[in-house]
Amino acid sequence: MTALPHIQYFLGANSPSGFYSLYSELIRPEDARAIYILKGGPGCGKSTLMRQVGQSMEEAGLACEYILCSGDPDSLDALILPEQKVALVDGTAPHVVEPKYPGVVERYVNLGLGYDTQALAQERENIQRTMLGYKDCYKRAYRCLKAAGEVYPDLRATLLTDSLKEKLAKRARGILSRELRRKKGAEPGQVTQRFLGAVTHKGSMCLFDTAMVQCPRIYELVDHYGLAHELLLHLLAGATAGGYNVVACPDPMEPDRLAHLLVPEMGLAFLTSTPQLPFPGTPYRRIRLNAAADQEILRRNRPRLHFTQKVSRALLEEGIESLSQAKAIHDQLEAFYNPHVDFGLVGEMARSITQEILA
Repeated sequence: MTALPHIQYFLGANSPSGFYSLYSELIRPEDARAIYILKGGPGCGKSTLMRQVGQSMEEAGLACEYILCSGDPDSLDALILPEQKVALVDGTAPHVVEPKYPGVVERYVNLGLGYDTQALAQERENIQRTMLGYKDCYKRAYRCLKAAGEVYPDLRATLLTDSLKEKLAKRARGILSRELRRKKGAEPGQVTQRFLGAVTHKGSMCLFDTAMVQCPRIYELVDHYGLAHELLLHLLAGATAGGYNVVACPDPMEPDRLAHLLVPEMGLAFLTSTPQLPFPGTPYRRIRLNAAADQEILRRNRPRLHFTQKVSRALLEEGIESLSQAKAIHDQLEAFYNPHVDFGLVGEMARSITQEILA
C-alpha cells in the first residue's frame, strides 16, 4: 500500500492576544457524519485515543489530518478524517467545543470515566497547587507575546509604501495569470483556515512538510519585514474568484494577517520564509520581498529595523521560556494523573469509535 501523505496543522495559536482559536474551522457540522467531542482532564488519554484511531484509519487506507496542540506539538488536539466526514476533537479549555447538533452529529466521549477518583483524592493538594502555577506561566507567556507583537506594525509600516503595495499587487496578478487562471463557469472557491505555524514550548515552528507533501510547487516568499501578507491577500482573492479551494494560514503572532497560502488541488503553495523559520527545501520559485521594498527607505531605517527585530526576538524568547515552564508543570500534572487512569478503557473506546466510523 502506498504511504499516505502525513498532513498536520494547528487550529490554535499562542498569540499576543492570548489563545487564538480556529476550532470553528475543524469541520462543518452541516456536512459531517460525526464529530466526537472528547472530555476529560490532564493525562486521561485524549491524545492517545486520537492517535490510536488515526493509526487504524491509516491502516485502512484512509487519509488523516492531524491537529497538533500549540502548547505541546507532540500531543494531538484533533483528528480529521476528510473522506469519512468525521472528526475527533479535544473539547476542553482553552479550545472548548460544544455541539451544534447534539446526538445527531456531535457526541460526547467521557474519558474521565477512566479516572480512579478515590486514588486521585490523595493527590488533591498537589494537583490544585500545580494547576495554579500552570495558569500563571501562560499569563506571563501571553504578556511577553503581546509586547513582542506590538513592535511588528511599526516594523512593517516603515517599508509598506503605496508604491510597494502596487508592486506586490502587480506581482500577484502575474502569478495568478500564470498559475491560477480562472475556471470557466466555476463557483467561487472555498477557504479553509489552518495554522501552519505556532509559538510552542519548543520555540517557533512551521510545518513546512505538510505543505510540501500536498504541493510539489512551492513559491518561497523571502520576507524579513512582514510584507508577505500583502501579496498573499491578492493571491487568496484571485484564487478563490477563479474557482480554487485554498487553505489560508494566518500568522500565529498576527492572526488577522496571512503567513502562507496552499492550493492543494493545483499542487501549489506560497510559503513565507523568514530568518527565524527559513523554508528548508528547494523552491519552485523564489520571490525576495525584501528586494521589492524601497532600498533608500530601507537604508535610512536599517538601524531602527534591526533594533526593533532584536527587541521582538528577545520578548518572543521570554514568552517561549514561559511556555516551556508551563509544559514542565503540565508534565507534573500528568504524572499525578497517569498512574490512576485506566488506559485499557481508553483503548476500548478507541476501538469502538474506529468500528463505528468504518461501519
